[in-house]
Formats: sequence, C-alpha cells, structure tokens
Amino acid sequence: MTSFGITNGPAPARLSVGIVSAGRVGTAIGAALERAGHVVVACSAVSDVSRHRARTRLPDTEILPVADVAARSELLILAVPDAELASLVAGLASTDAVPNRTIVAHTSGANGIGILDPLARQGVVPLAIHPAMTFTGHDEDTVRLASACFGITAADDIGYAIAQSLVLEIGGEPVRVREDMRPLYHAALAHGSNHLVTLVVDAVAALRVALEGQELLGQELIGNEPNGVAERVLQPLLSAALDNALRRGPAALTGPVARGDSEAVATHLRVLEEVDPRIAAGYRALSLRSAQRAGATSELLDILEERR
Repeated sequence: MTSFGITNGPAPARLSVGIVSAGRVGTAIGAALERAGHVVVACSAVSDVSRHRARTRLPDTEILPVADVAARSELLILAVPDAELASLVAGLASTDAVPNRTIVAHTSGANGIGILDPLARQGVVPLAIHPAMTFTGHDEDTVRLASACFGITAADDIGYAIAQSLVLEIGGEPVRVREDMRPLYHAALAHGSNHLVTLVVDAVAALRVALEGQELLGQELIGNEPNGVAERVLQPLLSAALDNALRRGPAALTGPVARGDSEAVATHLRVLEEVDPRIAAGYRALSLRSAQRAGATSELLDILEERR
C-alpha cells in the first residue's frame, strides 16, 4: 500500500478506492475518481436500487460487505447519510476493519474530521470532503462534480494536500473549512439550496393558479407536472435573479419590497393567502428579511410583522 496514498509530493498515486455506500453521492464520486485514473475496487450496496446503481455507474466494481470494502481500499469513501456516519465509523473501528494508513474520507457537509476519531486513533488519515452540490442519481452528477466546490477539512498539511489533490483531479475546486465551522458551512448551503427549492415550488404553485384557464389556442394546458408553462415563465426571471444575486449581492434586490411599495406587498399577501396560507407565510417571512436588508420604511415593516 502506498504510504498515505502519495508519491513524489502531494499528488495522489493511483489509488484502490472503496465506497460505502453506492448511493447517489458515492457512485458519482466513484465514477469521477475512475475518470481521474483511480480504480474503484469495491463498494457496498444493500438495497436493490443501490445495487442497480452500482452495477450501472460502476460496472467493474465488486459489490461486497462493508468490512471487505474497507480491507481492499487505500482510499475509503464513506458516502452515507449524516445520521448514519457515526455508527458506521464506530462499527469499522470496533472490528479493526480499516487497515492502518488508509485514507478515510467522508462526504458529510455538517461534520469535520472529529467524527472519524475512532478510526484516526487506529492510524488512518481522516478527511472530510464534501461536494457542495445536489445529486439526482444520474450521469449528470459526475459531470457537475467537475464544476463544483468541495469543502475540505483535514488534520494536518499532509491531509489537506491529499484532499486538495483528489478534488483537483476530478476537476472540482477545494475550499478549506475549519473544523469548528463545518456546522455553519453546512447551514449556509442548506439555507441556500433547500429553501430555494421550496421558494420556487411555491412560486410555481401560485403561478399555476393565476394562469389556469387562460391558455391560448394550441397552448398546453396548465397542469401539475413539472416543466410546464408556469416553470417556463419563471425560468428566465429566476435565472437572472440568481445570477444577479451572486454577482452583485444585495444590490440585485428589486421588486415592491426594494421600492418600499407597501400597498403592493399587502395585496400580494392577500391573494397568496387565498391560494394557500402557507405560501403567504413564506412570502411574508422572506419579504421581511428582504425589507430588513433594503432598509424598508416602518409602514412596510409593520405590514410584514403583522403589527397593523
């Protein structure tokens, strides 16, 4: 086994990779590492879905029990849900399943390397390598990894060199995250990505109500399936808003809240309440945060804080 998986400096040698387990994240990273020249020798897969995903995306990889995957690996990727990571690490440590000096990297955003302490005490190289991306379980996941940032945390400079090199090899951008900042890092990503989905889905639902029954001759009917008329109306607007926010920050804020148009905001709340009170509540909460950033008038803040 290569010492710490490196030769002639920080660039990783060709590594024998094991993956636990063959979920969306694990198979995407495994495929990306194989494209970079590493070999995924084994993975674990329990459900029929994960076994099919492993056979499809990693066709030359053996599907083995977790302990056997660990025994064969120079680089062991723990790609399990956050809630399962601690028990997996404890189980591997209690059975001495991971050989000394193996590089062990988990993909959890919320955790640093502390959660790997039981294995680190047995001589592994602990790494936290989190791809800041959502995964669909399809081939585009591996392609998207090449343009994603990865939050990396390690115990020392050697660990950071290994993590950085692995990320760069698959085309990603490594970003160093301090151990005690992993929860905040994860919260920021979840706030941006998860809540964006909820916001967009709520906007689509309201727009469908507004457009239903108004279809032009030959135009598809407004329905509940994704990728319909409502989504096409919102797509260029949302894309521009996201691009502007990332490039211009708070200055990208437009609309009635930014203009301080209390009457328009009150009307929005009324009509959204008629469609779904939960959508109206979301609008109110986000409008209040927007108003605080925009330095809105007391009149608008009163409406949003329901003080009148």
